[in-house]
Amino acid sequence: MTQPHHDVIEDNIETHPVRLAIGVVIGAIALIVGILMLAQFAVGAYGARSLKNDASMSTEAVGKRLAPVAKVAIDPNAPAPAPAAASAITPVAAAAIPPAPAKAAPAAGGGKATYDAVCAACHGTGVAGAPKLGDKVAWAPRLKQGVDAMHASAMKGKGAMPPKGGNLTLPDAEVNAAVDYLLAAVK
Repeated sequence: MTQPHHDVIEDNIETHPVRLAIGVVIGAIALIVGILMLAQFAVGAYGARSLKNDASMSTEAVGKRLAPVAKVAIDPNAPAPAPAAASAITPVAAAAIPPAPAKAAPAAGGGKATYDAVCAACHGTGVAGAPKLGDKVAWAPRLKQGVDAMHASAMKGKGAMPPKGGNLTLPDAEVNAAVDYLLAAVK
């Protein structure tokens, strides 16, 4: 009787299709388990279980960190705020802004009274590039234009400065007196 012949290819584990498929499946499962264990190790102390015991992650602590820094509280008995400095306003935006209430004209007293009442808000602090009272360097280029040009700029407005400093009820003589007061401070 003859002995059964062994097939070398079927006996080799690397080339047998069924054995190869089983090896691939076992390798994939081992890879997935390894990734899961590595992820658990990486999250470790920062996992969901440790966050429950962390006081900095409580609802109150998180709410406190996310709360606004300040709150606005308006006192109904407080006096009205001073008007803000004028800025460049587009014609469309200007149409949406209601006209400011007319201010009472300053008492007769020359340019200083008008300056104190209307002009000092910007020219006293240099808001929006306004040359400060007494600043010879800032006023030098304007002085070269002449007094008449300065009076015209004050009447019509220039840059961020509105006509008559924002008080359209001022008589022209008082606006000119205020300009003269400003110019006298730098001569």
